[in-house]
Amino acid sequence: MAVRDIVTYPDPRLREETFDVKEITDDIRELVTDLRDTMYSLNAAGIAAIQIGRMERIFLIDGKVAGGDDDSPPLVFINPEVVETGKGMIVAEEGCLSFPDVFVDVRRPRWAKLRALDVEGESFECEGDELLGRALQHEHDHLTGRLMIDLVGMIKKNVIKKKMKRWHAEHDEADAAHVTPSAAELV
Repeated sequence: MAVRDIVTYPDPRLREETFDVKEITDDIRELVTDLRDTMYSLNAAGIAAIQIGRMERIFLIDGKVAGGDDDSPPLVFINPEVVETGKGMIVAEEGCLSFPDVFVDVRRPRWAKLRALDVEGESFECEGDELLGRALQHEHDHLTGRLMIDLVGMIKKNVIKKKMKRWHAEHDEADAAHVTPSAAELV
């Protein structure tokens, strides 16, 4: 349907409380489509509704990341709950749409199992390790206001903040350069 703008750190919306979806309506199906289109336009492994400014407890994981092939549809998680995590800890690099061009090592459980509803309202469980386990935990964290910057030490936190400040300054400048002049400026 539409590719939506990504909410970027330090926007306070990323910390807001999300809410359960009570009923899967046409609006929710449209939101899922927008999330899919936005995720694929940015070549991302996953995306949460809060990252486009919506507070519903929904996220998507790319079908290929979930173990499918290039043509596999994304997995849709509505009202997801973490059932269990474990199998040791692993440190691996993570990126996030809300932190453009930032990649940091994050320590997480190797494996995760989640329960959720799909877009038809059917309950299902999904479990995975390595990239899928990491993606499940990362996207679920978004629904609780937890961000990857919360999972690193103070030095990395400061580096991320500086990178994001620079990113916003560059993009604010670029946006200002593309502003259409007002009628008064044209006279």
